[in-house]
Amino acid sequence: MPHFDEDKQQKKLETLRIKEEEDLAQMLASKYGVQYIDLSVVSIDSEALRTMTEEDARKALIAPFHIVGKKLFVAVHSPKNEQTVFAINELEKKGFNIILYMTSMASLALAWERYKELSFAQAEKAGILEISNTDILYFLEQQKTIDDFKNLVNDMMENKEKVHQVSRILEMILAGAMAANASDIHIEPDEKRARLRLRLDGVLQDIAFFDQRIFKLVLSRVKLVSGMKLNVTAIAQDGRFSVVLNDTEIEIRSSILPGTYGEAIVMRLLNPNIINIPFSALGIDEVLRKEIEKQLAKPNGLILTTGPTGSGKTTSLYAFMREIYTPEVKIITIENPIEYHLPGIVQTQIDEKKGYTFLAGLRSALRQDPDIIMVGEIRDPETAHTAMDSALTGHLVFSTLHTNNAAGAIPRLIGLGVNPKIIGGALNIALAQRLLRLLCVKCKKEEEQTAEEHKIIDDIVNNIVGRKVENHGKIWRPVGCPACNNTGFKGQMGIYEGIIVNAEIEALLDQNPSDREIKKVAHGQGLLDMREDGIVKVLNGITSLDELYRVVDMTGER
Repeated sequence: MPHFDEDKQQKKLETLRIKEEEDLAQMLASKYGVQYIDLSVVSIDSEALRTMTEEDARKALIAPFHIVGKKLFVAVHSPKNEQTVFAINELEKKGFNIILYMTSMASLALAWERYKELSFAQAEKAGILEISNTDILYFLEQQKTIDDFKNLVNDMMENKEKVHQVSRILEMILAGAMAANASDIHIEPDEKRARLRLRLDGVLQDIAFFDQRIFKLVLSRVKLVSGMKLNVTAIAQDGRFSVVLNDTEIEIRSSILPGTYGEAIVMRLLNPNIINIPFSALGIDEVLRKEIEKQLAKPNGLILTTGPTGSGKTTSLYAFMREIYTPEVKIITIENPIEYHLPGIVQTQIDEKKGYTFLAGLRSALRQDPDIIMVGEIRDPETAHTAMDSALTGHLVFSTLHTNNAAGAIPRLIGLGVNPKIIGGALNIALAQRLLRLLCVKCKKEEEQTAEEHKIIDDIVNNIVGRKVENHGKIWRPVGCPACNNTGFKGQMGIYEGIIVNAEIEALLDQNPSDREIKKVAHGQGLLDMREDGIVKVLNGITSLDELYRVVDMTGER
């Protein structure tokens, strides 16, 4: 005779009862034309709860669960309930704009339980997520290494008693990412769990895995603070919010992308302290740096930088602008989006939905009597022509192009329909760059080069024009220690190449040259290409040969 497990059956019945209640709430929400919400997968704002007492909330069958400025998100059991209508009217009298949702009684009960945790809460206001200095100091103290961060996340996931901490897990993840100087946070769901990764020095590293319950809490929390729609799951959404950390406001650019197992989250951390790198500290070779300084001193012309997303182009352009900014010049930028705010510079952000494109922004900027203009990207013929015309009519213009190398900028401009004769007079210099991880100074190891490494390095240094670079036969390799989170690398630096548009390059333009032909003519300019710049940094123990191979095509011809 089979054993009857009463507890198991009771749990099954309870699960069915809860599902029926949620289905009914969803059906009624549709009937009333109100959005449905399940508060069990939403992180509830303490500041929203504070807009009314627990007693009034229970009496009115209502639960405020999120607040942005005067916009208050409220869940109710029924929008027709007399006490509910009265409570909503009272909130509106206080100046709140109510965004109404319908939910189940079980969800309301969960929200009401949060009133007990208000003593743990931190203030939140219009797009600003406040993390107190006390919290940051605690997190920094707990997270000396990435392993410490992993342990802290896993401990919070496993300890079901720390309800108030679980409700603030997003804050903990953000604080940990900032402590590690991560540039991006990735949270990606699969069939049974979600993976948390951080991008450290340009490379993603696994941190922890969540169960689906925790992931849904984090997802809802990100959507709420980013101003995204909670009930939209089938399309991509983008948003922004800010974190105040020790009086520094750090902007977070968030992105949600639907996938097979749910919505993936990426948050980019835009820390103004990280972008604030002076021109002299970018890692540009001295010969190229002096040439760029000459071009920056000119009153007009176009300076282009190329490279993939995440190669440091924005950092370089901002460093160029800071280098030449004085109160006597007016600088206007057209960006998508504005990643960092620069004092003394007028910055404008494009909005293609409203027709404010790079082209429209550039035309508007030209009516503002600027001396210097930065166009975030040239990607269509109209913007290319206007940028070139601006460079020919007394403006110094900075911009970026999507090409693999500096020489590729010229064929790309021609491909966009720019007259080759104009390019010679407008384009001052084309740059290309990538970011390399720096060897950890505390644990890097010096060794003899292998025969293969020696040949590779010799072939490159022997091709360098205009200077003597000696291959001393030594090479440094990554080891790993607590200071670098056992990766062997800590920090990043750019490798650069540049091509000056001189008489020899101008003579090629009518022939519709390829980037290879341009590189061959530019070889005599004495500027390193990215392979050569990288090899010099390898020989100086700044990075490793394997790291250079990771980011640069080492088989390409000069």
